[in-house]
Amino acid sequence: MLNRLIPIAFTSGLMAAAWPWGAIAQESASPPAPARQEENWAVHGQATLVTQGVLGFRSPYDGPNSLTPRQVRETIDATVYVGMRPWRGGELWINPEIDQGFGLSDTLGVAGFPSAEAYKVGKASPYLRLQRFFVRQVFDLGGAAQPVAGAPNQLAGKQTVNRLVVTIGKFGVGDAFDTNRYAHDPRGDFLNWAIVDTGTFDYAADAWGYSTGAAVEWYQGPWTLRAGAFNLSKVPNGETLERNFSQYQLVGEIEHRHEIAGHAGAVRLTLFRNHGRFGRFDDALALASLGGGVPDTSLVRRRMTRSGVSLNVEQEVTGTLGLFARAGIADGAIEPYDFTDIDRTVAVGGQLDGRAWGRGGDAIGFAAVVNAIAASHQRYLRDGGIGLLVGDGRLPRPGQELIGEAYYDWQAVRGIHVTLDYQFIAHPAYNRDRGPANVVALRLHGAF
Repeated sequence: MLNRLIPIAFTSGLMAAAWPWGAIAQESASPPAPARQEENWAVHGQATLVTQGVLGFRSPYDGPNSLTPRQVRETIDATVYVGMRPWRGGELWINPEIDQGFGLSDTLGVAGFPSAEAYKVGKASPYLRLQRFFVRQVFDLGGAAQPVAGAPNQLAGKQTVNRLVVTIGKFGVGDAFDTNRYAHDPRGDFLNWAIVDTGTFDYAADAWGYSTGAAVEWYQGPWTLRAGAFNLSKVPNGETLERNFSQYQLVGEIEHRHEIAGHAGAVRLTLFRNHGRFGRFDDALALASLGGGVPDTSLVRRRMTRSGVSLNVEQEVTGTLGLFARAGIADGAIEPYDFTDIDRTVAVGGQLDGRAWGRGGDAIGFAAVVNAIAASHQRYLRDGGIGLLVGDGRLPRPGQELIGEAYYDWQAVRGIHVTLDYQFIAHPAYNRDRGPANVVALRLHGAF
């Protein structure tokens, strides 16, 4: 399958001159095209192939959700972004996508999973899905007019500094919330789940990372307030979303943009509140103790709320160096629902632009993240419980999950990028008895 699909990726990439992958706000490996006269329609596309392998590591035992040593897996996706302007200030976008492949151990075994290009479902044959279908309306509220560059999911034109933006339909919560200039695009920068997003941000999503709902953004000078409501999946980590908000997420964010010595930066504070049928770890443990079985949160689910908060910072330091940091905390007594098994997280890192050594278009990235879970979450895994991504069948010596990632992104020609990525994972799935794991990846990405 890999041999059959590699030519597809290269052929697709060579068809175009610039392939940034797009979400609604910012997710591109290359700068968007300069703004021109207002576009009434646009078509963009991208294709990304990631081949990732893990070397041998200490593994005295394993469970149903363990990372397996000595394996190589690949994923590929190809997306078309089709947009039109049906009326003034409005945009309508659809994003059909072809996906194929598997993450390491079927995307299991590490809470900070090493490839955000690997979805929670994997298939050997390519399949088509409509990942995004949304309408966006921009209401200008005054202030200076500024150009808007054409990019995937963004038509070229103009908008005022002060504005109200409303997005309704199917899209990713991360398209509008918890964005970061240096770490938010697994097709262009870091690959690890807990680096491209805050690990504790249990955002509403199906197994591919998308949800249905609405987001409202109010821009006023250097400030932005965001709020959104989204459907959770019908069951944790599920493929099917709710349709009537019977299980839902409310999310809010405040952002402040600033300059320090002429260098741009931003600070974002994000809060989420999930409401649905969740299970408490202690309830699952108590039920299992009565029958002598393995704890299972699916047996004790009832309607309740799980919340979390995170801080996200980005700062340009020089013309070629930018730094970022994320930190988050979520309710560790209740099972995570749609993202991954992380209750506490801190991530720091940076990106160095290739102009620093005469290679404009290239980039070096470096980051480290520490993930942790609450005491009741540890007890649940210790007694054999299974989480969204982790579960070694036992956890006699719990510890923090420590991850480092570094990459070199080489622009072969404009719009065609080749990236070498390395990750070091100590205590995968919070287990001191297993690992450390060394993970290497090759990413090929093209866009127009």
